[in-house]
Amino acid sequence: MKELDAQTLAAAAVVPSPRQLAWQNMEFYAFLHFGVNTFTDSEWGTGSENPDCFQPKNLDCRQWAKVIKAAGMRGMLLTAKHHDGFCLWPTETTDHSVASSSWRDGKGDVVREAAEAARNSGLAFGLYLSPWDRHEASYGTGEAYNEFYRRQLRELLTNYGELFCVWFDGACGEGKDGRKQVYDWESYFSLIRELQPNAVISICGRDVRWCGNEAGVGRSSEWSVVPWFHSEADRIAGVAAGEKAPKKIDPAFWDLGSRKAIRNAGKLIWYPAEVDVSIRPGWFYHEKEDWGVKALAKLREIYYKSVGANASLLLNIPPNREGKIADRDVETLLSLGAQLQIDFKENLAEGSTLTADYCKDDRHTAQMALDPDPARYWHSGAFSKPVEFILDLGEDFDINKVVLKEHIATGQQIEKFSLWWDSNLLGEGAPKWERLASETVIGHKRVCRFDERRLQRLKLVIEEARGFATLEAFEAY
Repeated sequence: MKELDAQTLAAAAVVPSPRQLAWQNMEFYAFLHFGVNTFTDSEWGTGSENPDCFQPKNLDCRQWAKVIKAAGMRGMLLTAKHHDGFCLWPTETTDHSVASSSWRDGKGDVVREAAEAARNSGLAFGLYLSPWDRHEASYGTGEAYNEFYRRQLRELLTNYGELFCVWFDGACGEGKDGRKQVYDWESYFSLIRELQPNAVISICGRDVRWCGNEAGVGRSSEWSVVPWFHSEADRIAGVAAGEKAPKKIDPAFWDLGSRKAIRNAGKLIWYPAEVDVSIRPGWFYHEKEDWGVKALAKLREIYYKSVGANASLLLNIPPNREGKIADRDVETLLSLGAQLQIDFKENLAEGSTLTADYCKDDRHTAQMALDPDPARYWHSGAFSKPVEFILDLGEDFDINKVVLKEHIATGQQIEKFSLWWDSNLLGEGAPKWERLASETVIGHKRVCRFDERRLQRLKLVIEEARGFATLEAFEAY
């Protein structure tokens, strides 16, 4: 066992906020990049587009929601305004919006239709509002633009029901001679906390961390507890208050939360990762990219390496010029949803027997990890030595996946574990344990995949943990 220092114990005590915990339980949700770029065949608009180019004559947000839900996702996040400044709702802040288009006689509101479609389908709804605005004349003037932006935020936060997420993109391509705007992030955050207290603030906020790329690639060891300076908002505030932080933060830096990474970091925060990726080469719809829709096998692999490795997955699905999700995308998404239903059709560990070497007390026995109630879980008490769990399924089954979850409401502590199967199916003599997997973190969810085995018994060994350990779920498929 590694000796525990004060910083490691401090990391074990960091827990998610209720809004972060609710967000992590969502796991998989959709991004919808839609706007004037859809009609100008662009990725980054200039801000000089004629609003009348926006003509989704067959807009069908109900189709979006139906497909997103069928794909196994639990929410949808819409680009209410991208960098071009064009607003998908009839805002009072600018004439660069749907109100200036002849579409629906200037009375259309994509945000409202999307919000209603999401909720009618049982999906959570969130919004993206680009801070960079290439159309707005006040951009780069300081407080005048900040007030303009807060007015847009207020409209979105008060007129479209409850939001699960407000997503801020830090992109800006102005260049060294372009307009420079100092964003008043703290005022944006305060407004969100006031009007949408249950919404996480993602990427440029304090709730959800960008994984560091847009390729759907997560870390093999994805810690939710990381040094404070990996949050740009905390870093800006900390440096202003005289705290020391690295001069440059590389969001793709691989090791963020190991004992080595946090050793001299000072304050630690709960800042879980989101993996974002587009189903197509670009983020907006382009007909020429119909050939480039990611294959089912690729999306499935991304899912397992994000949702299955303690991150959430934000999959971009750009509606086309009709205002619908394109047929090729639909076909792949329906296949993905069907595949995930097959992959997790029946938890064969349900109703089985799970034992462990030790536990905190009678209310936190190993058997609690088989209970679907997240409030019932195994707790080690003081973790002073490795602990072995034995799962006995009662009879033999074909198994190729094990799902493990820590009880992250009490933090993330497990640093190293291994999974084994008993190849002695006859049950005569001692078990013959053979290794299936050797991993580091578990966190909200870890899916361990392996070649299918016919087995009755599985062994989980938690080898290293930060002071104590918990296990909320042990599932087999």
